[in-house]
Amino acid sequence: MTGNAKRNGIIVFIIILIIAVGVSVFAPLNARRHASSNSFLSVFGKEYIAALYIEGEIRSEGKTYNQQWLLDTISALGEDSKNKAIILFIDSPGGGVYEADEAYLALREYTEKTSRPVYAYMGPLAASGGYYIACAAKKIYANRNTLTGSIGVIAGQSVDATGLFEKLGIKAETFTSGKNKNMLSYDNPLTPEQRAIMQSIADDAYDQFTGVVAEGRGMSINKVRELADGRLYTAQQAQKNGLIDEIGSWEKAVNALEEALDNFDYELVTYRYKGSSGILDLLSGSAKVKRADEILFAVRDYLLLDVQYPAYLYIKN
Repeated sequence: MTGNAKRNGIIVFIIILIIAVGVSVFAPLNARRHASSNSFLSVFGKEYIAALYIEGEIRSEGKTYNQQWLLDTISALGEDSKNKAIILFIDSPGGGVYEADEAYLALREYTEKTSRPVYAYMGPLAASGGYYIACAAKKIYANRNTLTGSIGVIAGQSVDATGLFEKLGIKAETFTSGKNKNMLSYDNPLTPEQRAIMQSIADDAYDQFTGVVAEGRGMSINKVRELADGRLYTAQQAQKNGLIDEIGSWEKAVNALEEALDNFDYELVTYRYKGSSGILDLLSGSAKVKRADEILFAVRDYLLLDVQYPAYLYIKN
């Protein structure tokens, strides 16, 4: 092999290597389970705005939402000097108190450490915990058909089946230590003390929620509590009551953020989680099964509401 041939071979190898690295870095983040600060735009020195999607129930992990992925993404964006802002796209009925507050605090920390703004845009539904997270934003935009609000708390649920059991001649007994250890169980009627315990949990979480809204929206706590009766608001009603800033398109919200940054040349990079396929996808054939146990896990997730109580969750009847 001549020297030129060797040199050309090395050049081709280097080009292939660069392409391979570029493809791995530029792989869509919705296919990743964890975020990375080494985005394609950062590698090539381009400054950008992160479009961060929050979709589905806010819980540990679901088809469209993953708590650890979200926290890792926010943290990585904060460490990336090429990132200049975050704009949230929220389409969520809410979820766990713990997860919603954790995401809210992560966004607040992002702003406090970097002095970069967070804007929020609401899709079809940004209720309860979804609205809670939006309160971390400097500005909140909504589509004119958005439903939002549902500022309230579900502390838990109790089903008392003792009357039915008695009629059927069934006796159930749970052995515990601690008089309130078995509360909320189907075989144990709630006592007045246990009702008070559960209500205190709901009240504490409600105080936290209304406090977050009051701080984020610059409203008095009394005004927030007048609005926070658990109801949904249309975009027009939410704007009238000060729960959002503007009604318009996603493009309007992005343009407003770019204008606030005095730069219209930033790239918009999408960060969107996509988890494993659900049971309906598997049964319909729209998703391929790689392992047999995927069906079992999908059935489990479909049958069980994987949200830890208490919850900032809007439940559709």
